[in-house]
Amino acid sequence: MSSLKELQDLIQEKYGIDPATLDPNESMRDKGLDSLALVEFLFEIEDRFKISMPDPDPSIETLAGLAAAVDKARAEAAAKQAS
Repeated sequence: MSSLKELQDLIQEKYGIDPATLDPNESMRDKGLDSLALVEFLFEIEDRFKISMPDPDPSIETLAGLAAAVDKARAEAAAKQAS
């Protein structure tokens, strides 16, 4: 399951950015999200999805990269709950 759509909706809710204008492979910084906004967004993701994200990874610059990291964290959280 990809978290991409949920992340697009969250960006719209938090920052008022239309998901239709978000290219998943484009840097989120190009849409005006600076380093602080990205860190705050990671905290919001952790709260919303009840997951723990790894330390901010500078390589997670795109929405697609972030969705992949969220999917991995969600899968790890689900595996922990199942065991």
